[in-house]
Amino acid sequence: MRPKSSIATVCLSGTLPDKLEAAAAAGFDAVEIFENDLLTYEGTAAEAGRLCSDLGLEVALFQPFRDFEAMPGPQRARNLDRAERKFDAMHQLGARMVLVCSNVQPAALPEPERAAADLREMAERAARRGLLVGYEALAWGRHVNRWRQAWDIVRCADHPALGLVLDSFHTLALGDDLSGLSEAVPAEKLFFLQLADAPRLSMDPLSWSRHHRSFPGQGELPVGAFLRDVLAAGYRGPLSLEIFNDEFRSAPARRIARDGLRGLVWAEEAAGVAEPPAPPALSGVEFVEFAVDGAAAEELGAFLATLGFRVAGRHRSKAVTLHRNGDVNLVLNAEPDSAASERFEQHGPCVCAVGFRVDDPGRALARAEAMLSPVWRERTGEGERRIPAVRAPDGTLVYLVEGTEAGTRRIWEDDFHLEPPPEAEPRGRFGGIDHVAQALTADMMDSFSLFYRAVFGLEPDPQWELPDPYGLVRSRAFTGGGGSVRLPLNTSESGRTGTGRFVSAFAGAGVHHIAFCTADAAAATGAAGARGAPLLDIPGNYYEDLGARLGLGEGELEALRRHHLLFDRNEAGGAFRHAYTHPFQDRFFLEVAERTGGYDGFGAANAGVRMAAQQRPQRR
Repeated sequence: MRPKSSIATVCLSGTLPDKLEAAAAAGFDAVEIFENDLLTYEGTAAEAGRLCSDLGLEVALFQPFRDFEAMPGPQRARNLDRAERKFDAMHQLGARMVLVCSNVQPAALPEPERAAADLREMAERAARRGLLVGYEALAWGRHVNRWRQAWDIVRCADHPALGLVLDSFHTLALGDDLSGLSEAVPAEKLFFLQLADAPRLSMDPLSWSRHHRSFPGQGELPVGAFLRDVLAAGYRGPLSLEIFNDEFRSAPARRIARDGLRGLVWAEEAAGVAEPPAPPALSGVEFVEFAVDGAAAEELGAFLATLGFRVAGRHRSKAVTLHRNGDVNLVLNAEPDSAASERFEQHGPCVCAVGFRVDDPGRALARAEAMLSPVWRERTGEGERRIPAVRAPDGTLVYLVEGTEAGTRRIWEDDFHLEPPPEAEPRGRFGGIDHVAQALTADMMDSFSLFYRAVFGLEPDPQWELPDPYGLVRSRAFTGGGGSVRLPLNTSESGRTGTGRFVSAFAGAGVHHIAFCTADAAAATGAAGARGAPLLDIPGNYYEDLGARLGLGEGELEALRRHHLLFDRNEAGGAFRHAYTHPFQDRFFLEVAERTGGYDGFGAANAGVRMAAQQRPQRR
């Protein structure tokens, strides 16, 4: 039997009823009621308890009870009186356990025996009311900051109503682990478990904890292994999320709650508790679909034609056209009363869907459902194929396309009237989609990270900070399928950066950059330039620096300059040549990319030059 799921109200935005309703809607079994949420609630604790009950939520924990143990004598009595008052509130709430955090006060005494005696007395008083006390080591506790220290005090107190609370962040943030847990702590003394992930940051644990925690799968801590060790030690209580995160507390509560439950499922899989269908084997991006109307379709079609795209087919029953260059398929969807038309009404011309090639669409869809991603079923005409799809956190559709050559061919042949292929491929033809980049609001970064990681098994690359002339852009790429799927995610706190301006103009997250791979970037950009493509001009100073920095010869530099190409090289000698267009309607832009020698980056060293060039007005 899988453990019950729980979430602390501090994870979510809004009032206490907002938080409880979001937790229930997401599918949680229980909640931790955070004291501040109860203090600001207009009703009584009993009314809050009834609301939880009406929503089908247990109250797994009431917290936090701070700065209790090992205080000087005069404060001991006051602390015990304070505990009695909290027990009153717990009784009304229907909460059976209170969490006591290790003391952080400078006045706290470095006396474990004194701490044990205080907790024993508190536990005795709790037991008279049928309550339990859980003791947790805060990573910044004055004298107790590791779980072994907390356990020594609990063991010394030796009271049946007192047990240990474990928290993945407080343990892992200090570089600690759970070695020896199963030998040291009896299973019945493991009272409660809290899970939190986080990016690896060089900062004090308190600031790190207060602002940067995240759900399992959104950070870089080994939360899955932590959970596995706790369960192996015999813990059978709920799995609860306790997350302090600035973005979460300003984002829609229902979306964050759903992310939280998805993170728990991901952690359960990593720990071997749950066995959802395996992530799909990816083999590339089959297509990118744009939402347009008639006028935008014509303008975007002309824009694409300068890069060598041709109209390769028209849909059998919908106002949809297929544009193709080599192995790249771009779909322009102007169908009224469709998912694309809804996106167009909201955002104007934009990417509304991508199609991933997967080995087994049915299993991929089952995986997505197990990871709590809503599915999408599109209206189809007679003889047309129904391609399963899931919704990304921003509403973009991700289609699951059968990844065999035969499978992908059937999509286009079944649904489109195809034009005969050209007698000769365009010069510098594209071999596929190299990467698809998304611009996100700050509160969407973690949601997308977990979505791609949990649903599709993509793994994150290290995070980059990219210098736009008007602020920093944070970028993190997710890759899978041996590099056949690359998805950089970008966000910026500044509304003046290119990323920030896109998010503002687009009114939300979306694809702002698509790169096409080619075996000959110079040929591709040369042909594009001859067709009038709005290629991005790169300053001469860049090439002078490039020559000095990488030792490129004048002939190679001139070729790069002539074809608007930027250049990067990795330590193994792999090279990356790439060029950009100006944005289409100041929304999204395109890139031509050539990789050689095993280069697997994105030309981050050139990002500042590219972003500065895109901020300058386009020459006409």
